[in-house]
Amino acid sequence: MRLLLKLSGEQLAGENAQGFDIERAKWIANEIAKVPAGTELVVVVGGGNIVRGASVGGAEIQRVTGDNMGMLATIINAVALADVFNHSGVATAALSNVSCAQVIDDYTYRRALSHLAKNRVVIVAGGTGRPYFATDTSALNLAIELNCDLVAKATKVDGVFDSDPEKNPDARKFENLSFAKAVEDDQIRVMDKAALALAADNHKPIVVFELLREGNIAKVANGENVGTRID
Repeated sequence: MRLLLKLSGEQLAGENAQGFDIERAKWIANEIAKVPAGTELVVVVGGGNIVRGASVGGAEIQRVTGDNMGMLATIINAVALADVFNHSGVATAALSNVSCAQVIDDYTYRRALSHLAKNRVVIVAGGTGRPYFATDTSALNLAIELNCDLVAKATKVDGVFDSDPEKNPDARKFENLSFAKAVEDDQIRVMDKAALALAADNHKPIVVFELLREGNIAKVANGENVGTRID
């Protein structure tokens, strides 16, 4: 099993409004350590805990510059997360689609496969390396390139609902969703629509699940019924 795990920057901030929370990173490392032997794990990180590119762009800062700032934020997250994982006993390598050789190794397909073959978690930063693409889209692009069996999108809630479960206590959870429904329904905003379309075109299943429930990452890797499956 080769699994791609998508983590948002906000999740790396822990209970804080922004910044990198080491305790949250250690908790994630301990959860990843529970993943069954033989699972190859690729992690794609966002950068919203530091800079959200689309929000920064405006009259004074161009959208392209804002997106570049966001990609640099993902690099900060990746190198910090890799250090915490390694310190926690989870062998990890960080790579980037944005060249920053003094800080992080460049991503290449061969380098990623080499690390995976050595049983290392591979964290990939820098989005696609181009502006106007969300990290959700870069995650799906990478999952297709590396032939991952499944994409696991970690969220605050246990899957996809027909409305916001934090605002509506009667919100109904979907156990399964078709790609067509996920792409066409404007009420479903759990993942960037471009990413969902890319997954649909390449028949790449997605599981949307709650990150902060102990054992969930291992359950996803084991193929257990967790969250919502989109396929």
